[in-house]
Amino acid sequence: MKSLIISSIFLLFWFHNIMAQTEFTLDPSQSMLMTGKGLGQDGTINPYDGQDCYAIIENIGDVTFYVRIQKEGKVLQTVTVAKNETQKLLLLKDQELYLDPNEIAIARARVSYDRVKESY
Repeated sequence: MKSLIISSIFLLFWFHNIMAQTEFTLDPSQSMLMTGKGLGQDGTINPYDGQDCYAIIENIGDVTFYVRIQKEGKVLQTVTVAKNETQKLLLLKDQELYLDPNEIAIARARVSYDRVKESY
């Protein structure tokens, strides 16, 4: 019985640690990679890694920040996300998604992903 309790606690702790972080606080000088470079480098776990998907970026803070999509070091798109705004951006496979705060104040964001629905 004791080993079952210990195993359950360990499993709960392990599960909590592998869950993807979805909310981020960005210092004024801190750009953050969300997805596109791979395990250990990405700030989020993109369940659609390796395929086209939507990145859903919510501004849950008090200041505007920017979303940058790039591929092989080349910036393809920059989008402004104002306070209380949500942007749904098409993120093609092999593209990288970055969050860039403004240079004045701390920004807060929530990041999630959605699959691209195929039409027939």
